[in-house]
Amino acid sequence: MSDKRIYNILFHTHTISGIVISVLLYVIFFAGSFSFFRDEIVNWERNQTVKNTEAFDLDFDEALDTLNTTYNLNSRDIELSKHFIEQRIGVAFSAPKDTILNPNTKANRYSTLDTKTYAENSYDGDYTLGEFLYRLHFFAQMQPIGYMLAGFVAFFFLFAIITGVIVHWSKIVSNFYTFRPYAKLKTLWTDAHTALGVIGLPFQFVYAVTGAFFMIKAIIIAPTVFFLFNGDSAKFYDDLGYSHPEYKYSHTPLNKDFSLNYYVDKTEALWPNFDATQIHVFNYGDANMHVMIEGHLKYQDKYTAVGEAIYKVDTDTLIHKKDPNQSATYLDGVKNVMFRLHYGDYGGMTLKLVSFLLGIISCFVILSGVMIWGVARNKKTISEKKRRFNAWLVTIYLAICLSMYPITALSFIAVKINDHASKTFIYSFYFIGWLLLTLFYSIKKDNYFTNKNTLLLGSLLGFLIPITNGITTNNWIWSTYQSNQFQIFFIDVFWIALSSITLYVYFKLKSKPKA
Repeated sequence: MSDKRIYNILFHTHTISGIVISVLLYVIFFAGSFSFFRDEIVNWERNQTVKNTEAFDLDFDEALDTLNTTYNLNSRDIELSKHFIEQRIGVAFSAPKDTILNPNTKANRYSTLDTKTYAENSYDGDYTLGEFLYRLHFFAQMQPIGYMLAGFVAFFFLFAIITGVIVHWSKIVSNFYTFRPYAKLKTLWTDAHTALGVIGLPFQFVYAVTGAFFMIKAIIIAPTVFFLFNGDSAKFYDDLGYSHPEYKYSHTPLNKDFSLNYYVDKTEALWPNFDATQIHVFNYGDANMHVMIEGHLKYQDKYTAVGEAIYKVDTDTLIHKKDPNQSATYLDGVKNVMFRLHYGDYGGMTLKLVSFLLGIISCFVILSGVMIWGVARNKKTISEKKRRFNAWLVTIYLAICLSMYPITALSFIAVKINDHASKTFIYSFYFIGWLLLTLFYSIKKDNYFTNKNTLLLGSLLGFLIPITNGITTNNWIWSTYQSNQFQIFFIDVFWIALSSITLYVYFKLKSKPKA
């Protein structure tokens, strides 16, 4: 096969794979860019400021006493988990193993507990716009196919990156320094696509690999369990390190006082700068009660360093520990590195801001790729019918993608006006508003108008976000700065900065180019 033939195959494969996933990929990168600030958005919504730490920040004994009063925790297995930097933690517990001692047989799969007030709430009742945008970037709202769809999009994106690098390899350096803003439209889009694509290439490659890893692994679990583990899913999860130990219930009461604070402090004393992020209590109130503390060293001390300690409460002995200072196993290393690379949470706010910028650049690379495709197919050699269809397709595409900016800004205002907005409200407001904007711009059939109007509308709404926050909470931007309420202050400043940039771009856009 000739080199030209191979080049043509790779070029068309790159084009087709990019076009097929383009809309979905744009949604992933746009929502994913805002997801870097998920915790800040959540705290801004709730008008709360918390310590910027991965570790728990609560009185564990008081939390257990509160839960015990409501549910009677005797003979249950309990899990406390902190996944995000916010004022609420996750709580789950099993059904009691002794229904005589504890007739309350209700189990709790998952709820949240406020670390200041100890008020409990359901996941749906505790839903936020920050959580919505975070879950939108992997299509969690489209279950049962959402995760798989996001995984396949990430996989095809990886494929598009590899083929794109191969296609442009010979001219990738020279083309990077070439930008011709006054050339014909296709040349302008091509130069922008190449230059920004090269700038964001490492970032896009990392997120294509880690995104595919997280999402597609759900697809391969079932056949792996069936063929390699003879259907034993418990053995499969145990080998991957996702299962927890089990301890028999002895039916004998624990004859000593129990303090969870004591065991957390004891574990954190084992390893300086250790953050406890998960706690498991097995057989609460029983003589065979055990406590398992999991966590990691602070990221500035060690990039991936998970540790755990298990105590037998009756004898107050440490029966197992995993030292985070020792070399991690290959399995732990792979899992933790994938998580850290994808979340971008190990470099503080600077890394989050850089990641957001690269995510938005990736959105522009996707847009420019589609515009190249659209302009290239607007030729006299192509039939009028096909040209109209291609133009219609690009119009719909731009309407869907570009309307995400104004509806996201408007949703920030909506959740502040509607205090304690429910999951149903956020879903309805965002998706219906997105649909209406998409229909409006699609009916308008003017890509230049769509581009300028979404920038203007998103900018004006963005400027209103800190104003709305100040009116509804009386927590104005100068107040949050003076009182060191960083998360709230950051979101207000973030929207002012983002709106200023997009408004500047709006005014810099030239008059409508001729076809």
